[in-house]
Amino acid sequence: MSTPETPEEPRSADDGTPAEGAQVSEAEAELAAQRLERERIERRKAERQGPIEAGAKLSGTAADLLAAVRAVESGEKPPATVFEEARPAPRRPAPEPVRRAPVVPEGPAAPAEGTVGEVREVLTRGGAPAAPAAPAAAALGEDAADLLREDPWQLLRVPGVRPEQADGFARALLGGEAGPDDERRGRALTVWLLEQAAAAGHTVLETAALTEALSRQGVPGPEDAVRNAIAEGDVLVFQDAVGEAVGEDEEQPVRVLVGLERCALAEESLADGLARLINSAPKQDGAAEEWERAASAAEGSAADLIRAASGHGLVLHTGGEAALAEPAALLNAAHGMGLRAWAATHSPVGRERFASRVDGPAVATVAGLLSGAEGPGRDPEGALAVDLLVVLDAPQLDVETAALLSESLPDGARLVLSGDPAVLWSVGPGRVFADLLAARACPQIASRRPDPGPLGELVSGIGVGELLQVEAPEKEVVIVPVRDAGEAVHRTVQLVADSVPRALGVPAEETQVITPGHGGAVGTRALNAALKERLNPGPGRFAGFDPGDRVAWSPAPGRTLPGRVVGADGQGLRLDCAGETVVVPRDRVEQTVRHGWALTAHQAVGARWPAAVVVLPGDAVPALSRPWIYTAFSRADRHLSVVHGVDQALQRAVAEVPAKPRTTRLPVLLAPQLPGAAD
Repeated sequence: MSTPETPEEPRSADDGTPAEGAQVSEAEAELAAQRLERERIERRKAERQGPIEAGAKLSGTAADLLAAVRAVESGEKPPATVFEEARPAPRRPAPEPVRRAPVVPEGPAAPAEGTVGEVREVLTRGGAPAAPAAPAAAALGEDAADLLREDPWQLLRVPGVRPEQADGFARALLGGEAGPDDERRGRALTVWLLEQAAAAGHTVLETAALTEALSRQGVPGPEDAVRNAIAEGDVLVFQDAVGEAVGEDEEQPVRVLVGLERCALAEESLADGLARLINSAPKQDGAAEEWERAASAAEGSAADLIRAASGHGLVLHTGGEAALAEPAALLNAAHGMGLRAWAATHSPVGRERFASRVDGPAVATVAGLLSGAEGPGRDPEGALAVDLLVVLDAPQLDVETAALLSESLPDGARLVLSGDPAVLWSVGPGRVFADLLAARACPQIASRRPDPGPLGELVSGIGVGELLQVEAPEKEVVIVPVRDAGEAVHRTVQLVADSVPRALGVPAEETQVITPGHGGAVGTRALNAALKERLNPGPGRFAGFDPGDRVAWSPAPGRTLPGRVVGADGQGLRLDCAGETVVVPRDRVEQTVRHGWALTAHQAVGARWPAAVVVLPGDAVPALSRPWIYTAFSRADRHLSVVHGVDQALQRAVAEVPAKPRTTRLPVLLAPQLPGAAD
C-alpha cells in the first residue's frame, strides 16, 4: 500500500411492485422464485419415500438411532437413549424433479384482517406489542391465534422474535404452567436455533452443537428436546458416514446431524441435480470441430474453459474481475455456434456490468431467470430453454437457489459456475461453490488472468493471506489513519464529498462506503445519516427519505439492490434500481429500504464502483476476517481509501482469520452419485 496519506485536503470542512408500464420488477422475480421453492418443497414432502434403509451391521447407538427414525415414521416417539452418544441416519433418495412451467409473478397473499385481529388480541393479552400481529398471522396461518394460545412459544416462528420475548409471552398466557422444561418450549427453541444456524450459513447442525446451544438457552433436557422435535416432525435427523470402517466387522463411523426440512430437501435436490448434469453427456449441439475452433481462437484459460465446457455437464471456473472475460468468451463462442447460451448474475448491477462483454441480450439475474421475468423462458417440459448456462457470482448461491437452478436445467445442458472463491459466501444456507471445489467432482478452470494494477496486486495478496505494501503512484490505494469513531465519520464524509471527487475525478455518486455492520458509532446508520446531511439534506418527509437519496432496497431477505429515490406518492416510495423503476409500498419501506451511501460488505458483494471507501473503526475488529476484507477491498475499480482505526488487527485478520466454517451435507450427498463411486 502507499504510505499513510489522504488525497488532497478539501478546501472546506464530514430491503414492491412495478410502476405502471414498467417491466416486471426484481421484487416480483424474487417472490416468484421463492414461490417455486415453496411449491417444490411441498411436492417433495408428498413424494417423500418410506423408512430409511438400515445397514446390515449397525449396532449400539447407530441402531438406536435407526429405531428412533422408524418410530418417528410410525407415529411413535423414539427411545430416550438415542442422543446419549450421537450417531445419524442415512439419507432418503430424492425422486426425480418434476419440471414446472413458469409462474406468473404476484405479490404474497396478505393474511385476512380477521386473522390479524385475532392474533392482535392474543398478543395484547400476553403483554406483547400488537405490531407483530400481521407477521405472526403470515408465519402461522389462519389458525395463528389458536396456535399461539395452545403453544405460545410458536411466537418464535415470527422473524425477529427472541427467546426471552417468547418466554415472557408464554408466562403471561400460561402463568405457572410456563416453565423452562416445558416440552413445547424445547421443541420451539430447537427449530429456532436451526433457523438461526441457517441464517449463519449452516444447512444442518451436529447434535452435540445443537444440544449445547439448547443448554445455553436454559433447556434442562436438551437431548429430550431434540428427540421431541424429531418425533413431532419439526426437524429431520440424518446419519452420514465419516471415513472408512477399520475392519470388515467394524461399524463405520458416522455423525448425527439435525436440520430443517427446507434446507435438507434443497441440499438433496441440489446433489441430485448436479449428479444428473455430471453423469449425462452434454447435448450434441455442435460438432467437436466447432468447439475446438472456438477454443483455438481464444487465449489462455479462456481456451481451457471452452474445451472443458464442450464435453462436460458441470464446470467450475474461478477468478477475479478480470477473469470475467473468460466466461464472456465462452458465451460468445456458444452464440457463434447457434447455441442457446445465457449468463445469470447475482444482482442487476452485475448484470449490467457483464452485459457489455457479451454479444446480444444474454444476461439475466438469477431471480429473474428462475421466475421467467428475464431470460429465455421455459421449454414445453418446464425446463429453462438453454443449452449452456453460466452462473456468475457463484459463491453467492445458497442451497435453495442452487437447487432450483439445477432442477430447472434440461438433460444435456451445460452448467458453468463462475466466481471468486475468496469473497464472502452466500447470505443463505450452504457453501455450494466452496463445497463443489473441495469435492473435485468436475473440471475446474482457474483463471490465469489477474486483476491489474495496485488494486489487483493488493487484493490478490489478501486472497492468499498477505497484506502487501503496494506502490500506488496515482493514489489507487490510500490509507487514512483515524483515532476514534468521530474522526472516522468525519474523514469518511470528507473523502466521499470532497477529496476523492476533486483529487481523483470520481464523483460522490460513484463512490461507495463499506463498513462492517449497521449499528455502532461508525455503522451504516451513523455513516448514512452523516452522508445524507452533507450530500442530500432534506426533511425526510417520506419515512426519512427525500428525492435523490441513495438507498439499499431489500426485496427479499439476503438480497440488496442499490438504488436512488425518485419520488413518493400515495402508493409508496418510488425507486430507480439499475434502471428499473419500482414502488415500495408505504408499509414496507421501514423494513426493506435503508439509505445506501454506506453498505456492509455482504450488501456490496456482486457489485463494483469506481471508488470505494472502506471504514474500519476500532470496534470492528471482531467482525474482520480475510473474506470480509477481500470482499470490501475488491469492490473498487479505480480507487480505494481505507479509513483505518484497527492498528495491527487488519494484518492479523488477513493472515489468521479465514471464513467461519459451515456445516453442510452436499459433498456427502454428491459423492455416491459420481462416476466410480461404487468401486
